[in-house]
Amino acid sequence: MNMAPTQIFLTKGVGRHKHRLQSFESALRMAGVAQQNLVQVSSILPPRCKVISREKGLEKIVPGEIYYCVMARSDTDEHGRMIASSVGIAVPKDHDKWGYLSEVHGCGMSQRDAADMAEDLAAEMLGTTLGIEVDPNQAWSEKEQLYKTSGLIIRTSNITQAARGQKDLWTTSVAIAMFIMDSQQ
Repeated sequence: MNMAPTQIFLTKGVGRHKHRLQSFESALRMAGVAQQNLVQVSSILPPRCKVISREKGLEKIVPGEIYYCVMARSDTDEHGRMIASSVGIAVPKDHDKWGYLSEVHGCGMSQRDAADMAEDLAAEMLGTTLGIEVDPNQAWSEKEQLYKTSGLIIRTSNITQAARGQKDLWTTSVAIAMFIMDSQQ
C-alpha cells in the first residue's frame, strides 16, 4: 500500500472559548477540518505531490476519515498577547524530488514575521538539500531571490494565522497543510 500523499492544501483558523480544547476545536472549524481525524507528521512534501486550492481540498475530505497533516498551533489565555501559527512550503522544480514544509508557532510574532520565518525555513531546508548555500543571516527577501534565481526551487509560500488574546478566553491559532492520498480522492 502506497502511503505517499498525492495532493496537499493549506488552511488556517482562529478560535476563542473559555476552555482551551474548545478554542482549538473552534480554530479547526474555521479551518474547515474539525470533522476529520488529524495525524501530525513531519515536514516532507512528497515527490509529485500537487498543491491544490483550499476550496478543492475541502471538497475532497470526508468527515471521520484519518488525514495526515503538518500543523502549527499556538494558544494563549493572556489578554493582549499576540500569537501566530504558520506553515511554509517549498516546492522543487524537479517534480521527482521532495520538497519541505515548516511549522512556526509562538507568541509575540506578527503575522508577517511568522509568515516570512516559515517560508524562509522551508526554502532553506530544501535549498540545502539541493546544494544551495545561503547566508542564514541574510534577510528573507534577499534569500528568496537567490532561491528563485537558482532555478532549483519553483515556488515558496505559506499559510499564516495570527490573533491577539482576549480577556477571560483562550485564543488558538492554527495553520495546517492537509495531505490527501489517492485512496481519499
